[in-house]
Amino acid sequence: MAVSLILSGALTWVLVRDVALQGAQDELDRAIVVDAVLVKHQECAEPPAALTGAGAAACPLVSQPEFMDRLASLAPTLDADRLLLLNRQRMVMFDSSGTAQGQVLTVTAAQRFANVAEATPVLDGQRYLAAAVAISPARDPLRAAFVVVAREQSSVTAAAAGELVPRLLVAGGVALMVALILVLLVNRSLTRPLSQLAAAAEDVAGGNYSRRVGIRGPDEIGQLGAAFDRMAEAVERARRVQRDFLANVSHELKTPLTSLIGFSQALTDGSLKSEAERTRAAAIVHEESERVLRMAQELLDLARVEGGTMSMHVTAVDLSAQLQQELDIVRPRAALRDLTLSAELPPDLPPVSADPERLHQVLDNLLDNAVKYAASGTAVRVSARSTGIAVESVVSNAVGEHSPDPERMFDRFYRADASRSAAAGGVGLGLAISRELVSAMKGRLWSDFDDEGRLRVHVVLPGAAPGGALSTPTVVSRPAPPERQGSRSGA
Repeated sequence: MAVSLILSGALTWVLVRDVALQGAQDELDRAIVVDAVLVKHQECAEPPAALTGAGAAACPLVSQPEFMDRLASLAPTLDADRLLLLNRQRMVMFDSSGTAQGQVLTVTAAQRFANVAEATPVLDGQRYLAAAVAISPARDPLRAAFVVVAREQSSVTAAAAGELVPRLLVAGGVALMVALILVLLVNRSLTRPLSQLAAAAEDVAGGNYSRRVGIRGPDEIGQLGAAFDRMAEAVERARRVQRDFLANVSHELKTPLTSLIGFSQALTDGSLKSEAERTRAAAIVHEESERVLRMAQELLDLARVEGGTMSMHVTAVDLSAQLQQELDIVRPRAALRDLTLSAELPPDLPPVSADPERLHQVLDNLLDNAVKYAASGTAVRVSARSTGIAVESVVSNAVGEHSPDPERMFDRFYRADASRSAAAGGVGLGLAISRELVSAMKGRLWSDFDDEGRLRVHVVLPGAAPGGALSTPTVVSRPAPPERQGSRSGA
């Protein structure tokens, strides 16, 4: 009887220990997904709460020492004894306990969880349970390729023994059954939302961008469900913007191409009898060809700056001199519309850090828009001021009959007066390109209305480092474009 009790107790203890170890391993496998996200949040110099959507993928990285300090502070909050980061060769780059750097760990793919690896390393002479998940080395200050959380096996078995051994002889069987039932219930409550998330991910991958999971809650699964829905919304919005962009490009190209085909056909088939008609048709073909070329160049510029492939030669630029020259460029066009140009530029305005050519492109576009879209007989004002670490310049003008929307002015193909043709109001890419150029120069571009109802476009650029050589403006005034019937009404 005693031998039977000892044997059954030993067998029960072995089963309980195995269940405890497997449960701890499963817990680590589940927690590693969220823990990896928390580790990646520490990579960003800005607070993680401010990084959502595309902003998170492009955040500036912290230095290695600060990153390691953050990881050391994060480790005690995780559901594990140790936090480790491995490189591609599985060598430990960071250990929250500080004793395993340089050790190589062997990890194998988990059979019960996708995209998760498991390991049973020996650290400091103790056997550990570990779970790992891959991260992008290019986005990690330590160039780590895996995030690993580990828990000491002896702590798991000691905890199980401390709770179960005193009651093992009297309630071993009952405790085992209850434990098994609880494990099944907990596992089911976790695997159901994960299965739902996996199915939704397959739907989104298949093109169903409207799929949402609706999983909410304060726990990690609820946070993962909310993050998935936000991701799906962002993907759906990006696809919608892409479709609208292609539709707008097709629409804007249709009118000039129709004119080119019609007048070139008239020139070739001899239907234009007089020399004046042929001259007018040739002029229209030339003008429409230039419009198509300008649109293609603007689209190419927009694609380059958004893709980060446009070269930037940032140097110290005399913003005051640049603004004065831009005003001289647009002054003849302003006189044709009876507009008054005024500038309020302090004599001690510091230089800005910018690409001179791209800054000219931005300022030329802003002043050109202000001159074209301002109400006739009003004033266009240019001002600038230093904010200490940056310089803000403002271009303001009174709006005409069709007031633009400051929130949408920088959208592609936006026009305040949608009834105007592209020949009268441009294709609406100038401000979109300007915003991307200013952002590439580490600045900001936005618009609003002042108390008088005047439209203000703000450009903020970082100040140049003291002691740098100033770049003086050398751009040449461009001729005024040929006027056609109607006036433009959109950037």
